[in-house]
Amino acid sequence: MSELSIIWKDKIENVDRLRMNAPVYYAVDFEIKRELKMPVYGYITLKGSEANYRVKITEIRNYESIPGILKRTTKKLKTLLKIEEVQDIAAIPLSEFKKEDGSYLKRVTKFSYGIRGEEKEIVLKKFRDLSQEEKKIYEDVKKKYDVSLPFSIVEKIVKIQKDFSLEKKELERVIEKVVEKYKKRLVDPYEAVGIVAAQSIGEPGTQMTLRTFHYAGVAEMNVTLGLPRLIEIVDARSQPSTPTMEIYLKEDIREDEEKVKNVAKKIENTTIIDVADVITSVADMSLTIVPDPKKMEGRGVKIEDIVESLSKLKTYKLKVEMEEERIKVRLPEPSYKKLYLLAESIKTLTLRGIKGISRAIVRKSRDGSEWVIYTQGSNLAEVLDIDEVDGKRTRTNNIIEIAEVLGIEAARNAIIEEAVNTLEQQGLNVDIRHIMLVADTMTYNGVVEAIGRHGIAGEKESVLARAAFEITSKHLLTAGVLGEEDHLRGVAENIIVGQPVTLGTGAVTLIYKGNKR
Repeated sequence: MSELSIIWKDKIENVDRLRMNAPVYYAVDFEIKRELKMPVYGYITLKGSEANYRVKITEIRNYESIPGILKRTTKKLKTLLKIEEVQDIAAIPLSEFKKEDGSYLKRVTKFSYGIRGEEKEIVLKKFRDLSQEEKKIYEDVKKKYDVSLPFSIVEKIVKIQKDFSLEKKELERVIEKVVEKYKKRLVDPYEAVGIVAAQSIGEPGTQMTLRTFHYAGVAEMNVTLGLPRLIEIVDARSQPSTPTMEIYLKEDIREDEEKVKNVAKKIENTTIIDVADVITSVADMSLTIVPDPKKMEGRGVKIEDIVESLSKLKTYKLKVEMEEERIKVRLPEPSYKKLYLLAESIKTLTLRGIKGISRAIVRKSRDGSEWVIYTQGSNLAEVLDIDEVDGKRTRTNNIIEIAEVLGIEAARNAIIEEAVNTLEQQGLNVDIRHIMLVADTMTYNGVVEAIGRHGIAGEKESVLARAAFEITSKHLLTAGVLGEEDHLRGVAENIIVGQPVTLGTGAVTLIYKGNKR
């Protein structure tokens, strides 16, 4: 079961007072009748459309007048909440705060921003899955260094111990070095992780070359790499400039080249112009389709397929005649314009294959163990429907398509993988956690958003932060007309007005309380 949380609408002045005075008792005008296990995490919404703050509540009791209390309102106060701390969070849409029957909860909600019950169970299960040696190392490190190492690192330590037959002292030195490096890589509280990530990706990005990579021997196949590809990824383009797929096949056919080629023919989108010439004759107002036998054989198409495909053009009411190895097509009524339009329609008529995939070539995989189909163009949904395709390993470089077909988590993983591969191909080494932060920021809303004025940067709460990014005058004029306020909680807006940023050392606020006489 998920833990329970509380959500209420409040003003920014009250949030700032809570932040300044915490820990403090806060009087509210709503009741909480259920017994809740402490601590409880509450959420404050400013606009009524998304939760903007998370508060840690350590006590809930009936209202009574006590010294030093803060009040949300002065009317009909019912409950006292002891608030320990107030945290800024990435906005959570109120649609997330729902009961199981789908209705919204106004006061108490079944949503928890922290670790939920089932997630705790997953963590416990992973711990139970560790071997006795791994559990011992995990517990020893926790006791000696007060650090909870990730289970994957503990597993690696045990593997190294076995592989190199380490003695006790050697193992202790290894653990000491691991803990030292692990602690160095921990992020300090109030660290400006977004700025560090932007610098860490942007600086190597200036060294990237502008180029596209051509598959050897196949001029039609190319993949965008380098800076253009990185820009495509962070811009969340609906269609990459060179969409491609790597299609892996099931075990029974992956090593048989002929069978793999047959699947490639089934996938490759073949139009009439790919296998035949279309000749327009204005003299007798007709079109002649002249098939090329070599191309027809290469694509696995028969003349009957061409005749059958012409039946798709029902609006023209065509007269189709066979003249030896040629197909003659006439319109019921002569018209120059209709004849021209008909010629264009016939050229792009699909005979076989999947829409969007203009080229499919068969090559050995990178390790040479199997045959893989590489395509120009992408259509993930239809490719996964083919029986011979191994859906678990098949991939596309179209991130929006991945989000639509496989979901937002798959899209997040694709952003990380594509960005890492793009940087590594240029010989650049960027810590994966910076790229993970970018991927999380782009996908946390449930859709893939660009990092730019049409996405993340354009949706910032701060007027000055939006204006600092692009189209300054437009943002400032719009904010002036609408009477928007800027509470100066971010980095850019504080720098603009020349005051310390609320990060790092600037996150600490000192309050002096004089002696009462």
